[in-house]
Amino acid sequence: MNYGETSLSNASSCICPPGFGGATCAQPGCGGTIFDGSSRSLAQPSASSSGFANLTTSDCTCESGWGGVGCNVCTTSSACQVADVAVNGNATLGLDGGLVGLNDTLVCNTAPTVWAAGELSCQVNNPTLEALYPLGSTLNILRTLNSSLSPLHNTSGTLLSPSTSSSIYAQLMYAGVEQFFCTASPCTQTPSNSIISSGDTTSSTWTCQNLSCSCIQNATFCGGVPVSNLTSTIDGLTGTLTVACDSTDTCYFQQDVINSVFGSQGLSMEGCVFGECVSQAVIDTTNATSSAAAASGGTELTGGVIAGLAVVVVIIAFGLAVVARGWYIQRAARKLPFNGGQSGGVSVRWSDISYIVQSPKNSPSSLIAKSTIRGEKTILNSVSGSIESGQLMAILGPSGAGKTTLVELIAGKTKSGQYTGSITFPPYAPGHHPRVAFVPQSDILPSMLTVREALTFAACLRLPEALPASSKVALVSTVISKLGLDGIAETRIGSTDGTSRGISGGEARRISIGLELVSCPDVLVCDEPTSGLDSVSAFRVVNVLKELAREGGVAISHPGSHGHRKGVAVICSVHQPSSRLYHTFDSVHLLSNGRALYSGPGGLAPARYFMRMREEGGAGADVLPYEEGYNVADHLLDIASESPGIPGMPLGNNAVGEVGPSVSSEERVHGGKDVEALSTQNLAPGMYMATFLTQLQVLCGREWKVLRRDKTLFFTHVCVACVLGVFCGGLYYQTGSTIAGFQARVGCLFFMGSLIAFSSLSTLYNIVEIRPLFLRERSNWYYSPTAWLLSRLIFDVIPLRIIPTIAVCTITYWMAGLAHDAVHFFKFIFVIVLYTLVMTLFNFLLGTLFRNGGIAILISALFALYQMTYAGFFVHLASIPPVLLWLQWLCPLKYTLEAISVNEVGSGLMISDTLQGVPVNVSATLIMQLLFGFGLNNYYRDILVLFAFIAGLGVAVIAVVWLKVQERR
Repeated sequence: MNYGETSLSNASSCICPPGFGGATCAQPGCGGTIFDGSSRSLAQPSASSSGFANLTTSDCTCESGWGGVGCNVCTTSSACQVADVAVNGNATLGLDGGLVGLNDTLVCNTAPTVWAAGELSCQVNNPTLEALYPLGSTLNILRTLNSSLSPLHNTSGTLLSPSTSSSIYAQLMYAGVEQFFCTASPCTQTPSNSIISSGDTTSSTWTCQNLSCSCIQNATFCGGVPVSNLTSTIDGLTGTLTVACDSTDTCYFQQDVINSVFGSQGLSMEGCVFGECVSQAVIDTTNATSSAAAASGGTELTGGVIAGLAVVVVIIAFGLAVVARGWYIQRAARKLPFNGGQSGGVSVRWSDISYIVQSPKNSPSSLIAKSTIRGEKTILNSVSGSIESGQLMAILGPSGAGKTTLVELIAGKTKSGQYTGSITFPPYAPGHHPRVAFVPQSDILPSMLTVREALTFAACLRLPEALPASSKVALVSTVISKLGLDGIAETRIGSTDGTSRGISGGEARRISIGLELVSCPDVLVCDEPTSGLDSVSAFRVVNVLKELAREGGVAISHPGSHGHRKGVAVICSVHQPSSRLYHTFDSVHLLSNGRALYSGPGGLAPARYFMRMREEGGAGADVLPYEEGYNVADHLLDIASESPGIPGMPLGNNAVGEVGPSVSSEERVHGGKDVEALSTQNLAPGMYMATFLTQLQVLCGREWKVLRRDKTLFFTHVCVACVLGVFCGGLYYQTGSTIAGFQARVGCLFFMGSLIAFSSLSTLYNIVEIRPLFLRERSNWYYSPTAWLLSRLIFDVIPLRIIPTIAVCTITYWMAGLAHDAVHFFKFIFVIVLYTLVMTLFNFLLGTLFRNGGIAILISALFALYQMTYAGFFVHLASIPPVLLWLQWLCPLKYTLEAISVNEVGSGLMISDTLQGVPVNVSATLIMQLLFGFGLNNYYRDILVLFAFIAGLGVAVIAVVWLKVQERR
């Protein structure tokens, strides 16, 4: 017992730790001193103690100068000297040769620090243990740092440490009877930095490896009381042992299992007495060495701190590298020469355009599965037509004739159906495309920007990086003047849905045209630009388009410009123009049921064409006659609606031989070269004009303006967060340290996590609200989705998600009386911020994945409920059936609640309560594991898992935005 070893000189006897003896080292010493060794008197087994040796009933008294249970702790230096002389006479201490000649006087070191081998004896006063074992418990510990320096190393029958290494021997005595014994080796001693003049230190911490404990069978702790048999627990104590002692005569016996029961500081021992007989030479020599070591270096950083700092440095370095590369690319792009500033001079030809969409047929099976039987619907059928630069064309036809489809195909928009035929842009070779601008039916505009700011935003992103900022500003001013928007240039646009109007519908339509003009297009395509406008506003819009077609778009002034302008081909689909509006157009393209009935000059030419067809008879005999003075546009719509079966007009023919405006000879000579230089070198379609850093800067500038002007958005989030924080803090105000109070603490943490899960639903609304604007700007190659997502992260996630979350959690944290120290508070905030990012990205993913906001909100709400179920608060995770248990690993709230709960109990929280009159004083860690099943060492694992969620959801959001969130008509 007590880890005694067989004597090398006598195989029938044992050498035992100081204070024990007998054939098996099972009997504690009774009286005498530790210098007596194997000749020391021992306590004898007692029938009243179930056959165990009992120091209390053996009438053992300590000699003068000795104390502690077992009389192993010296209290005076004279006691050490007297005991040594009594055993060894005047013999030398037999110390290491390096100490010969120094002061070898024995002294009694009564400080926590050990110089060679020291004893300590402490009372174990824990209410929970005292409730189970009401008699006194004492823990005796022998700490051996260097056995060769101790005067006891030559004492007969005495074992200070195994293999002369540093070690600890410990025995727990209950009512004078030994209950269990432990040993650990090797050990390191860490004294405090404050060393007093006598050589003593005010505190000491021992850290030992390879802990091993043995319970003495049938002792009170180990089966003597079957109800509270601790044998398996004590025998299972392994790993690292720490014995920390301070200047208040208090020590802590720390090990993972013990810490989980009695708190992070371990088993508290009070009234400790320290005693070590040691030569003054050992103290002097070791003290000098320690002082030199303390003067030569400072505190070393732990591995965790170094790793954390390394990660931070890598992240900062990566960010700086990305910014530096972006700055280099931006600077290089701005140094490129800008060649070309003209636009126009491009015609449009479309031949045999057919467009077919697939539509599933209705069937009962389609209600539960995707139908595989599809039908085809022809939208356009062999449509041909053309327009020269400088012309304004109207595409007419009744609803469903295919007007919008045709203009979208000409504009190069992504379509979901099958498209055949060819669209060319002379003088470009087939397969090459100029800059074609497209103005959709609906005006999707940034409501919080002024007219000038919206146009400047488009110019900064849609014009080449090489173009100076002053030229872009001048171009914007030119566009404003050309569109007649000077009077409202500094007016906010407002919402086009009527919730916060700032400008009229006609002005909004002209701004939509202006957003395309700033890109200097060669062809301008407008889908029903007059829809929803009164006749006056509609005429103004068409007049602007007429002027653009005749005079060309805006020109960017630059050295070496040719000084002439080229006309721009402008194509408009018009639903039902007035007579005045109709006669503004140079040419007309009439559609009916996807077929082109007429394509040629405007004015009265279409009416004359159909009159001649009627006169020729045949298939055209059913054409309605034209009445003099009747609106030609209405007449054409009547023909398209009531005579859809008449043959279409072949491309190149017209009824009266009229020829529309064509490209001038000068434009034929110079146009191709100028336009090609501008398009291929600076404004090639399908690429971003601005570098990524410029995109991010311009987007952040717009987001900042929106946030600064719409102050209610930010302040509402913060105020609501503060109100909720006060409410939650009042609900859990100053939770106690009882079992019910601990459950309230975890409930408070759970409430905050659930609040974040549901409050992040507002992200969905923002995504749904800004999605149309993003789709329009992305389809026109304003910026990359990655730049947009980064700008949203900076100006949506931080001010509207993270800051309110920190506000509500900070207020609740301190009102609820959670761990009152900065370290645990910031670790708590760190986890909360990570979870906020997880939920924000998750709702970002839903908002981008589903066009229907209702479906996204439903899924997000159900996911929040799922998280509440698997977080471990309502249902103990160990009680969930295995078939459903795996779902816990997909629950971010589980990792969040576990991390902040472990952080809370890691502050040393102790539970002090009374159960049926029995006092309970245990670590909150034990209650946490029993009630919720959280792992004590899972904080950093949970952090890594939350980071993995953030990385996975971030990649998913980027992928969905790149691949799915794009315009498809």
